[in-house]
Amino acid sequence: MNWRALSAVRPTTLYPVHRLHGVVLLMLLMVTLLLGMGNSLHSRLLWIGEQTWPNYYLLDPAAQEPTCDLSINIEAEVQRRMDAYQPDPDALFSSPPNPATLRESLRKNLENCELKHQAYQVNQEHATPALAVFKAVEQGMADFLLDNIDLMKFLFIGMFAMAAAISTLDADHIALRLPRNRAEWRLSQGVQLLVNGLMVYSLLSYVGRLASAPDTEDTIFLQQAWAAVFGMFMVINLVRLVAIPERMQPGKLVASSPLIIPLHCSMGLIAMSYFLFIDGYSSGLAIYFGMMTNLSSMFINIGLYVLVGMALKQTRLPELLLNIIKPFQLPAPMLASVMIFATAFPTAFTGASGIFILAVGGVVYDELRRAGAGRQLSLATTAMSGSLGVVLNPCLLIVVVAALNKEVTTGELYGWGLWVFLLSAFLFTFVVCKTEGNWKPRPVPGAFRESLSHFRPLLPYALTAAAVIVSIWLLLDLGFNEYSAPLILPLVMLALVFLDANKDSREPGESRARAFWTRSTAAASDSAVHIGALLALIGFSICLGGILERSDIVHALFPVGLNNPWLVMLVVVVMLTCIGMVMDPFGAVILVSATIAQAAIKLGIDPLHFWIVCLVAFELGYLSPPVALNHLLTRQVVGETEVLAAERTGSFWHRYERLLLPLLVMGTTLLLVAFVPMLFYAL
Repeated sequence: MNWRALSAVRPTTLYPVHRLHGVVLLMLLMVTLLLGMGNSLHSRLLWIGEQTWPNYYLLDPAAQEPTCDLSINIEAEVQRRMDAYQPDPDALFSSPPNPATLRESLRKNLENCELKHQAYQVNQEHATPALAVFKAVEQGMADFLLDNIDLMKFLFIGMFAMAAAISTLDADHIALRLPRNRAEWRLSQGVQLLVNGLMVYSLLSYVGRLASAPDTEDTIFLQQAWAAVFGMFMVINLVRLVAIPERMQPGKLVASSPLIIPLHCSMGLIAMSYFLFIDGYSSGLAIYFGMMTNLSSMFINIGLYVLVGMALKQTRLPELLLNIIKPFQLPAPMLASVMIFATAFPTAFTGASGIFILAVGGVVYDELRRAGAGRQLSLATTAMSGSLGVVLNPCLLIVVVAALNKEVTTGELYGWGLWVFLLSAFLFTFVVCKTEGNWKPRPVPGAFRESLSHFRPLLPYALTAAAVIVSIWLLLDLGFNEYSAPLILPLVMLALVFLDANKDSREPGESRARAFWTRSTAAASDSAVHIGALLALIGFSICLGGILERSDIVHALFPVGLNNPWLVMLVVVVMLTCIGMVMDPFGAVILVSATIAQAAIKLGIDPLHFWIVCLVAFELGYLSPPVALNHLLTRQVVGETEVLAAERTGSFWHRYERLLLPLLVMGTTLLLVAFVPMLFYAL
């Protein structure tokens, strides 16, 4: 596969045969986006109704005239009932009704009757055809939202099924390296077939357990839907075992061949081995993978963020932003530092570091190489280009942490996250400037004026983004924040794609509408590949984390007698870093919330401090072998040839800088963030 093509900024897709899949995925994501905005839209309709028709909540265009009598004579009615009283011969105690009680009851009934007639009169005054139409729309939306609370789960299953199927068809699941011959191709597909089969077995085993439990019909249906999805994956694996791509040459397995097994398959095999042979819990994979269904909105947001990243790749925005700093002719070390600062904030808006690398990692790498940076420094900077932004607003990972842990808030995490970002970014600058020569900038005369001139092409993009955000706020009363960002940003990016499809950037004779459709579906097509790979990795990361939750590892590492917070923090740092090395952060957060977090907090670690350490440790794990996911994604966008051609000369540092630089910067950041704050509350 030509990984290099993934980083090219152009209105085409690497997967033209999947254009239809891209269209379907785009529609699915838009439906989920509209459902996510449904509550805001309904609230806005209620507000409009109240502003247009006073007491809108009480108005009913279909109201019927009350049948109660307003002309009743209370005294006459009391006397009539007293005269009509007949003692009951079968009752032990029978006495005539109390006239005062009858009178009070009739008076209250008359008051209620008057109120009903008054309400009916108000209805008659305001019951216009416009109210009837508006009320029908508002009530219809309310009923739809209420009746389709579980619809998001099935939309998520559909999104995962289609995206992961495309990843399986094209062998795009994340692995440590790609298959190089037919034997390795068969090994990869065979292991995927085995894992998907184990997943079907676990799901059907869980269905068998649920069959004897009451009120489990909905859960059984969900498990059957998942079983159908993984059954489809098995069919694809069987087909791909036979239909081997022509590019695969004959060959045999070697010692490094296991590296081609997708990471999610390795996680699934380890988890199922524990559940089946040690724990005797055949339903384990199904139950832990099913946690994704319970958090379907969160994982759909990941899909929306991937769409944002791929839509960004379909615009000229990365190049336009880089044009601002080009006049200064920054040397490679200084440009690398500027890239780290500049890319952190877009990373926060794409939800996770991996998404940003997939979107513009190729542009970052090419620009560094053009400035004279060596391959090692360029690869290290590209891998880190998105890592530092996960602690900045409105990154989705922090929203997930705050949602699962009531001890911390997004405001607190974002506030301290900014300081952590500045610390790590300045550490990167210091290390690069110390280890690389020629780091001082030498701008040409007039560089500042030329740089300012490059802001002008960005003005329409900024105004368009602001217009979309303000329009949504005015129409739906939905402000832009960390919670609404996954819903608003896709609309912003699609608007920017439409703006970018002007006559200067589209094919001759191609209309703006046609260019927009081509680019948006291309973004959705590329999104499908990455969504499938990421969600499969997250799902089986949660399954792998189930081993930690069901075993006694946490209790062994945090014994009851451990009361030294410094030792607790040391254990926390080691555990979180190890978890980050092998698990996706979203799956790891779910695991840590259920296991390590509460144990560490009870032993004296401040909750806010713990989660800041957790986020930094995860990013260090993302950059650390044996998995080093950010390096895998960097290889994916710059090409395996570039990684293999990286310099192997000079000092030990320069030979392995792409690995050592991120480890030194993030490792130092983690140690400072973990232990310096304890000087203020743990002494």
